[in-house]
Amino acid sequence: MTSPEEQEAEVDRLARSMLLLHGAHDDDDHPEPSTGGRKSWSKAPTFPDDDPRAVAVREATRRDRERYLNSGLVSVDCRFCHVAVMVKKLGRGHTSVQWNSEASQRCAHFSEIREAGGQPARTRACPKLADSIKHAVAEGCLEESSTAPSPGDG
Repeated sequence: MTSPEEQEAEVDRLARSMLLLHGAHDDDDHPEPSTGGRKSWSKAPTFPDDDPRAVAVREATRRDRERYLNSGLVSVDCRFCHVAVMVKKLGRGHTSVQWNSEASQRCAHFSEIREAGGQPARTRACPKLADSIKHAVAEGCLEESSTAPSPGDG
């Protein structure tokens, strides 16, 4: 077994070798010229000299973002406090819940946590909403996504 000092030295040696191999990546310090000085998250080229192509790329990006964020989401109301959240069942063991500000403020379970001095953001879920989601599945209002990864798909 190696000592903490030996492990730290090994990590430092590995980090230095990676820097030598790949170079330093300080992209955050340099604005991209094609975005007018703003840093862009997009990896797609901007095609500054080809307006029709640039418009097509922006539109495809907008559609991809919309599909990624909203596809398959269904509004589910909590049967206890009546807040509405967007839910997608991705499989038996995985449910995606998108809370909005109003729902997180009005949720009775989260309010109890705040009143006790806790942080609702550190809470795994609202058990009453979880029951409402199970009810929505049982009633056929919410189905598992057909694009859900199978258990072996990491």
